[in-house]
Amino acid sequence: MEVKIDLIDLVIILGYLIFIVGLGCWHYVKAYFNRTDVVTNSKEYFLAGGTLKWPVIGLALFATNISTIHMVALAQAGYEDGLLNGNYEVMSGLVLIILSIFFAPFFLRSKVATLPDFLELRFSRASRDWVAGLSIATAILVHIGFSLVTGAIVMEGMFGFDRTFSVLVIVLLTGLYTIVGGLRAVVITESLQAIILIVGALGITIAAYDQIGSWDQFTGNVDVQNLDMLRSGDESHLPWYAVFLGYPVIGIWYWCTDQTIVQRVLGSKDIQHAQVGALFAGFLKMLPMFIFVLPGLFAVALVNMGKFDNTIFESKDTLSYLIRNLLPTGARGIMAAALLAALMSSVSGALNSISTLFTYDLYKRFRPDTSDKKMVVIGRWAAFLAMITSVLWTFLIDGKEGIFNEMVGIIVLISPPLTTVFLFGVFWEKASAFASKWTLWLGTLAGVLLFLYMRLDEMLGWPVWETKTLMDGVYLTIVCSIVMIVCSYIRPHTHTNESKRLTWESPLEPFKEKGWKGIGNYKFLSVMLLAIMILIYIIF
Repeated sequence: MEVKIDLIDLVIILGYLIFIVGLGCWHYVKAYFNRTDVVTNSKEYFLAGGTLKWPVIGLALFATNISTIHMVALAQAGYEDGLLNGNYEVMSGLVLIILSIFFAPFFLRSKVATLPDFLELRFSRASRDWVAGLSIATAILVHIGFSLVTGAIVMEGMFGFDRTFSVLVIVLLTGLYTIVGGLRAVVITESLQAIILIVGALGITIAAYDQIGSWDQFTGNVDVQNLDMLRSGDESHLPWYAVFLGYPVIGIWYWCTDQTIVQRVLGSKDIQHAQVGALFAGFLKMLPMFIFVLPGLFAVALVNMGKFDNTIFESKDTLSYLIRNLLPTGARGIMAAALLAALMSSVSGALNSISTLFTYDLYKRFRPDTSDKKMVVIGRWAAFLAMITSVLWTFLIDGKEGIFNEMVGIIVLISPPLTTVFLFGVFWEKASAFASKWTLWLGTLAGVLLFLYMRLDEMLGWPVWETKTLMDGVYLTIVCSIVMIVCSYIRPHTHTNESKRLTWESPLEPFKEKGWKGIGNYKFLSVMLLAIMILIYIIF
């Protein structure tokens, strides 16, 4: 099919890019002409001066999480498997409750700039160094690399833009305001991008449903099994037990221990804003199943009703096909802006976290007397080099099929040691520095070896490793937990006054935090979010 772009759509896309880059750079420009020290203050550059409030935190968390990978791959998953992959979105609400109640208070009290810094306070420098390096690699390979490739694919499918051209333009424009403005520029743009993203996705959902006509027409033209989120192992690659056992492993790593995500919480004004901001993101994460996954299933209904011709598009092109065939000129440009919002927010968040990790956890270790101004300069150079590396990495990613499941497969194998170390560190006082170090080393090695084995088993004729993807994470977490417990008893931990403060005495202790009064109380909001999750599972 010949793909072309209308002038009005092009104007909207260019206008959006100019506006978002200008907005991101505005804070720096204003500070520069007012001759304030904001542009050279490291806390301001890396943590927005510790002034972020809950609405901005929640929107920024959502925008950083929702990349073009989600939008494109979840629509594809909806077309192929119905609401099954909606589990990844709904279950994230549970993990954000965990972040709000159990992790955020410690992160804020310890006054750390990075999560590896937190690990040094709780365990040792060795743990900090390992996690810092792993976090930088993950940000480049997963958060930026996969997002850029998927974004380029969808822009090609919608408007015929060359993939390399799309990657270069997006990364250069996003890198510009991220490198110049720091975390404040990132969260300001992310807050706006989250709104654009939701509005754009909601538009395509409404347009698809309008074409179907009614809910009865919809359910009558799809396989009823595809409306079920929880299925048995015989029915799907994501059975119910893998959802409830396996998702928390990758979810806790992603939402509670990954610098790219948690940096917004570290920049919060206080503990209450951090907690409520995380929960606000949890409420927003209930939306993707309805505005990202469900449209893919709507496409199936439209095919079965004879309104779509599935012989001229592949499942990976579901979102692009919906946009081209359901939205009028102008609306397509707005949807393209939503896709760009998803892409740019993920890239900017990752670049900012990389600059923070490199500057605080690696550079300052060897040059502890580095001035504030020099730290900002180093952070900008780190982000720039990460940007170049990410672009080079995109040329090695095929990105044609199964990119979401491929990404999840990688995350499942790298997350268990990190999830284990943080959980034991926060909940078990006896967890030792020696155990943390060996859990990280052996857990990462086991994940890498399993990754290599699964890709060589068919090539070399080895016995095939057959298991449900998320369950791999469960098995690795069990191994990591055994290593953690055994090594902690072999070489017990010698606590400092600081490290003693970073372990809960009991799982009930966090609930002693009073929080805000009324509807904004974190306990009340947690119960509300949990109730919504349960209701979704009852209905679907």
